[in-house]
Amino acid sequence: MDKAALKAKVREAIRARRADIERLAEAIFDEPELGFKEVKTSAKVKTEFDKLGITYTDGWAITGVKARMKGGKGSKKTVALLGELDAIICKSHPASDAETGAAHCCGHNIQIANLLGVAMAFKDTGVMEELAGDVVFFAVPAEEYVELTWRNTLRKAGKLHFIGGKAELIYEGAFDDVDLAMMMHANVKHTEQAFYDAGGSSNGFVGKNVRYVGRAAHAAGHPDAGINALNAACLGIMGVNAIRERFREADYVRFHPIIASGGDLVNVIPDNVTMESYVRAANVEALKRYSEDINAALTAGASAIGAKCEIDDIPGYLPLQPDQALRDILVANAKTYFGEEGVGVGPHNTASTDMGDISHLMPTVHPWVECVTGVLHGADFKLVDRDTAFEKSICTLADTIIDLLADDAQAAESICANFKPVFDRESYTAFWDGFVAK
Repeated sequence: MDKAALKAKVREAIRARRADIERLAEAIFDEPELGFKEVKTSAKVKTEFDKLGITYTDGWAITGVKARMKGGKGSKKTVALLGELDAIICKSHPASDAETGAAHCCGHNIQIANLLGVAMAFKDTGVMEELAGDVVFFAVPAEEYVELTWRNTLRKAGKLHFIGGKAELIYEGAFDDVDLAMMMHANVKHTEQAFYDAGGSSNGFVGKNVRYVGRAAHAAGHPDAGINALNAACLGIMGVNAIRERFREADYVRFHPIIASGGDLVNVIPDNVTMESYVRAANVEALKRYSEDINAALTAGASAIGAKCEIDDIPGYLPLQPDQALRDILVANAKTYFGEEGVGVGPHNTASTDMGDISHLMPTVHPWVECVTGVLHGADFKLVDRDTAFEKSICTLADTIIDLLADDAQAAESICANFKPVFDRESYTAFWDGFVAK
């Protein structure tokens, strides 16, 4: 059967499964869970795999679920379709969890529905018999970089090496048997017509916990006896501001700190002040260089008044670098459902996703699909375009996988042959471990 016929067959199966796909998305939306705690969501995914009779393994990075469907014409290459299990904290969202504040105003429930929608259609049609490669359906945890203190306790207990989901999965070897990776993400509609952004590049980041240590003294009676840690922190921030003119525009550098603790009592010179921040940049070299420069500026603020500065760098996410050849195939398929004018590639995104880490190991795409209104991560986030979310987007992903693995997987073979990975699992782990080592 040729590719056009395979796509048509799968398209009809997706439409026939529409009610099941929406039901799953709504069930996940109703029970949002935070990263590495997605027990109910993971169970929902496993239930669907069980219904389909697809073999899976679980417990990846605590809650991840990984299923594989083998190609009937061989397993030349493996394409992973990812969906993220976790929610974000947004207590003001109408559907937030009353206890945790978790809410799916990130659209990750839509991702899981897309993942299972493709799995349902491939299983229902038997299309895998016509493909010369495998498909991994991977429900992955903890894309949102939240609850850092709690996650660090898991690291200290030896339950995690990294506190981001895909970083931990790379560390565990979950992608060792995968050759290409793809996923979708919901995006806010800007016009009546839904737009399919096939996915540009994005920033990476390193997290920073900064502690300024001074000397306490009575703020009115003996201020001369103290060393003001809050002043040191302010000088550190001003030091970073003083070097911002050295931030190259092409590197898209971002430094956005908060004072987590600025002192204990107003009549005591602050002797212990903590600050949190990310340093973001568009490529690995820039990320490392600017992180070092910013650390020097923060430390200088302490040195200026005789305080101490302690900086803990925390592994974050690498910049996203989509594979052009893989994205070309995605774009061609998206135009079938969104039209010539409804598909494009957006500008560089200064936010971050841990799909960037995957993109340094294998060809990767991360499209943004307009189907919601409001603000991502905001209280007014709302799914409004169900046809796009639960049909057009799923068909685009399915068609792309067919193009990659049909015809003896020639497209996948070519893309992988021309891809030059920056890291493998071992060097990736060594990079982050060395980055944050003191």
